Amino acid sequence: MGLIEERFGLEDVDIRTYSPLALAYIGDGVYELVIRTVLIKKGNCPASRLHKQASRLVCAGAQSRMMQALEPLLTQEESHIYKRGRNAHSPTMAKHATVTEYRRATGFEALVGWLYLMRRWERMVDLIKTGVGYVSLGSEG
Repeated sequence: MGLIEERFGLEDVDIRTYSPLALAYIGDGVYELVIRTVLIKKGNCPASRLHKQASRLVCAGAQSRMMQALEPLLTQEESHIYKRGRNAHSPTMAKHATVTEYRRATGFEALVGWLYLMRRWERMVDLIKTGVGYVSLGSEG
């Protein structure tokens, strides 16, 4: 991240000033990049298969289920960020998700975005791995 900031001449900004939806916006992209990285590193296969596998994990329903496993593991600060994202009023809605799933997914993405911007990458990856493992095991509640 330092390289991006340096090359683009970006100033440090107090992350507490970002809206939860801005955090979710960056978190969505970071999470998808992590998932795509994992899938591509597991083996070369057709892009259509990669897309299908990724779509199963980046949808609002999967992210909502991940939070079932992750919420008890969050620190107080992480829980606060998650709840800010979950409770944010978004002008959009996922096509194949309930309002509850969409809000939990937005909270998850806000948390990922916050961890990314805070440079807490190890924690971010650990939480994503735990969440993906929960969903992949079919523990959908």
